Amino acid sequence: MVALGVGAEGQTAHNLLARPELVINLPAPAQWPAVERLAPLTGRTPVPVYKRGGFRFERDKFAAAGLRPEPSALVRPPRVAECPLQLEARAAMVRPDVSGGFLIVEAHVLRVHAGPRIVVAGSQHADPAVWSPFIYNFRHHFGLGPELGHSFRSQTPR
Repeated sequence: MVALGVGAEGQTAHNLLARPELVINLPAPAQWPAVERLAPLTGRTPVPVYKRGGFRFERDKFAAAGLRPEPSALVRPPRVAECPLQLEARAAMVRPDVSGGFLIVEAHVLRVHAGPRIVVAGSQHADPAVWSPFIYNFRHHFGLGPELGHSFRSQTPR
């Protein structure tokens, strides 16, 4: 299960309400320039009033960001081929938050695609020593620091 918050006025919200399928693409820290190329783009036309001035409509966000679409196995939206971790999911619940400005999306992950470089050989586990997620922290781009330890519940082979 994954929980997301998306702007209620954006194209993502419109798409999820019409078709409750999604792909969550998790980039690596080095991919932050592509994320930043996507940041000022919207798939909504006309551009919503609150986005005017800073955003522009772009039909082909993949090309604009220098990324390639890859077909999904179980859902309609494509995956981002360059992302090392991709989650195909189906929204189980989409509802407005208390302010009405966002939608809260609870989605069931149906399939995980992980690049071979980040998977522990001979297992289905992502190697936390190799996989470093991109983190957007107060409008700044980061990756992870060194490992501090692991939970007693960890099932990742050492």
